Amino acid sequence: MNDRFVRLWDTKNKDDEWWSSFVTAPLAIVFNYIVVDIKWLTPNLITLASFIMALISAIFIVVGGSKNFLIAAILINLSHIFDCMDGQIARYRHTSTASGSYFDRTTDHIQITIWFGAVGYAGFLQSNEILSLILAFIGVAFYSLRGYVKYVAIHVEMSLDRGYLEKTKLAAQKDQMAEIAGPSFGFLPNARWFLAEQRKILLFNEGVLIFMLSIALVLDQLISMLWVFAASQLFYGLFRSWQGGRNIDLNQQLLISK
Repeated sequence: MNDRFVRLWDTKNKDDEWWSSFVTAPLAIVFNYIVVDIKWLTPNLITLASFIMALISAIFIVVGGSKNFLIAAILINLSHIFDCMDGQIARYRHTSTASGSYFDRTTDHIQITIWFGAVGYAGFLQSNEILSLILAFIGVAFYSLRGYVKYVAIHVEMSLDRGYLEKTKLAAQKDQMAEIAGPSFGFLPNARWFLAEQRKILLFNEGVLIFMLSIALVLDQLISMLWVFAASQLFYGLFRSWQGGRNIDLNQQLLISK
């Protein structure tokens, strides 16, 4: 098998999100196979291109109409492919930086806010009812809460145990060490991996939201999608908040018992 392709496949996140795992990340590898040796094409430049593409897609959503919705859906997925490409290139070239990771994650969060804000506005124009704006607001607010409580929990855990972050990092690395699928595996291992990945659709994280948003735009079912978005993020925002507090309490009791 081609050495460059194998090396690029090794840069793929072993525990990627649902849509990224078997669609946009593999497509990013194919794109990177063509451009990875173009030195001026840096990971940060690709991140910027992904963000600009996301902004353009939001404009097409706001303008509205079946044709514009289809273009927006294509651009959203292209933006996500680029979003996968930047990290893969950085790992392939061994040029990963903390600032690059920060830039990537920050733009990811802004994109979700812009996309669903645009969809809420487009839904309002279609229905002339404020409900779509309320649903978009609830979804974006509690999606943000999911991320916020994660980092608040990390901050609190580190104040209790300075080695917490290193322990978490080592545990995550250990979980990703075992390769269970890929080009070097046969049909059955890859089929088992693919089926196992489908449970991730219930997490309603960024990868699922991008797929859901794309389908809603193609089918012109904005309000239905906004209901799912608002309900799923309300649930996970509250659940992650409770879960973070519970884990902090359990870890504190464990440290005291030692």
